[in-house]
Amino acid sequence: MADRPGRKPRVAHTAQVVRTERLTPHMQRVVVGGEGLAAFSADTCTDHYVKLLFPVDGVTYPEPFDMERIREELPREHWPVTRTYTVRQWDAEHRELTLDFVIHGDEGLAGPWARRVQPGETVRFFGPGGAYAPDPAADWHLLAGDESALPAIARSLEALPAGARAFAFVEVDGPEEEQKIDSDVDVIWLHRAGRPSGEALVEAVRALDFPEGRVHAFVHGEAGSVKELRRYLRMDRSIAREDLSISGYWRLGHNEDGWQASKPEWNARIEAEQETPSA
Repeated sequence: MADRPGRKPRVAHTAQVVRTERLTPHMQRVVVGGEGLAAFSADTCTDHYVKLLFPVDGVTYPEPFDMERIREELPREHWPVTRTYTVRQWDAEHRELTLDFVIHGDEGLAGPWARRVQPGETVRFFGPGGAYAPDPAADWHLLAGDESALPAIARSLEALPAGARAFAFVEVDGPEEEQKIDSDVDVIWLHRAGRPSGEALVEAVRALDFPEGRVHAFVHGEAGSVKELRRYLRMDRSIAREDLSISGYWRLGHNEDGWQASKPEWNARIEAEQETPSA
């Protein structure tokens, strides 16, 4: 099969589930590993992510697994469905990749899969992607997000050097969803308690008394609240674009397929509305 001009074929990693663990009532951990991860690495960014490939029921895929061939030979509705998840931890020595999943009963695709998957089952995915790691030259750090951003926030806090100044806000349903993070930074847990997603997070960041100096910020979560925080941080706080990693990981009322399809247009519109503040 000839490669498409100008497009490098993506090769999927193949791993096996090693173990699973329920961290909180709504967070499930899945650890995968195996020789299929020999070419995998996720050591440069704290927001590394992978795109899991979920097979469509009743569809048989070619062996060895070849996504390019699948796209050429099968109708689109038979292609594996992708879901994006942050790398919580990568153990290169033991070739083990840890992923944490937010679960809400039988809602969605990846959450129910994570809840029921058993050791030994095969997992395929693309990646990693990623672009953020805390800048050690920054005077202080701001990290804010909801459950979807918790793995990246936790990994970022654990990567900070001892004594680094940081403020971390994480919005979750309630105290039962808090997690232990191996960091000397005290996470400020915001309990949603029935309020709309992102409302408590926006309030907390706006109420923060910003220290002097250059901040490096990581803000991710529900798209509507992220939009509000982007405006506040860019326009009101004059944070430079290069010092701000900010994006909607999900959008209320949209599944991932719908959100990912509309996300580029959404981001372009927000960027146009929120022009670079003058010096």
